[in-house]
Amino acid sequence: MAALQTLARRCSTSMLKRHFSVSSPVAAQMTVRDALNTAINEEMKRDESVFLLGEEVAEYDGAYKVSRGLWRKYGDRRVMDTPITEMGFAGIAVGAAMAGLKPICEFMTFNFSMQAIDQVVNSAAKTFYMSAGKQTVPIVFRGPNGAAAGVAAQHSQCFAAWYGHCPGLKVVSPYSSEDAKGLLKSAIRDPNPVVCLENELMYGTAFEMSEEAMSEDFLVPIGKAKIEREGTHCTLVSHSKSVGLCLEAAQILEKENIFCEVINLRTIRPMDEETLINSVKKTNHLVTVEGGWPQFGVGAEIVAKIMESDAFDYLDAPVYRVTGADVPMPYAATLERASLPGPQDVVTVVKKSLHIQ
Repeated sequence: MAALQTLARRCSTSMLKRHFSVSSPVAAQMTVRDALNTAINEEMKRDESVFLLGEEVAEYDGAYKVSRGLWRKYGDRRVMDTPITEMGFAGIAVGAAMAGLKPICEFMTFNFSMQAIDQVVNSAAKTFYMSAGKQTVPIVFRGPNGAAAGVAAQHSQCFAAWYGHCPGLKVVSPYSSEDAKGLLKSAIRDPNPVVCLENELMYGTAFEMSEEAMSEDFLVPIGKAKIEREGTHCTLVSHSKSVGLCLEAAQILEKENIFCEVINLRTIRPMDEETLINSVKKTNHLVTVEGGWPQFGVGAEIVAKIMESDAFDYLDAPVYRVTGADVPMPYAATLERASLPGPQDVVTVVKKSLHIQ
């Protein structure tokens, strides 16, 4: 009798355990800001040669709080506040990289990197080639890129095409929190100079993070795009904040039974041509979307790559571009909004490509 009672208790306990374990865990959420902070922290913990320098990155925790808590954890030796002199501290960072360290050089905005562009292009990007492969420059230049809000012409430029033009540089442009964490960690570990173009308006945006992405070993490979949404009628290609515009436009078009494939480039240079070409072969239509200027832009390069590939024979319509207006960014809020692409602009151009009124 006692044995039967023991068996009954075990069965009851087992059934309760099975009953209460059916719920799957809720996916973690993380802002882009925290994802970047986590990436830097993990890599500084992993490798003592990694250090961060830039304006207000230490005691103030960074202008956008990306470096929050790092100075208190790692101290003055590895998190360094600099004077307001981009050419100076970018040069120090390049020299440190040549000497075997792995600096993360933060520009408060990439508009200020124009002061340091000689160091980025002539010193960092070309040294490996000019030394016949003897001298590596493992450095990351990172910070917010593109238009923010209400900061006018001198603080609203997209540098994706500028730096994507230069051999010797790798250029990444994250959209989501997983992009931000994985790409920045890959950039820090890369032996080449990498430009990481973030977006100020995305810092506070939260995205779901997979269990894999929460791991300290999580990396996003440089040079590989991500298909954010599968589709069959038209390919939308974008990077950074504009990926969100494409996803919004795809949702609008889905209500009209138009299914767009949305590709998040993630990397500007080297560009993932294979993913672009395969998608165009499937959808037969292509629209590029970016916040930067149209002439010699990222979209223009994508168009050229498709025209020069066998995907050209699969196109049923011209490739169209949706870009920022070809003007310096106005200060007035209404004109600023009119100068940047929105979801409805993407919808209109997709319908034009598909010959839908």
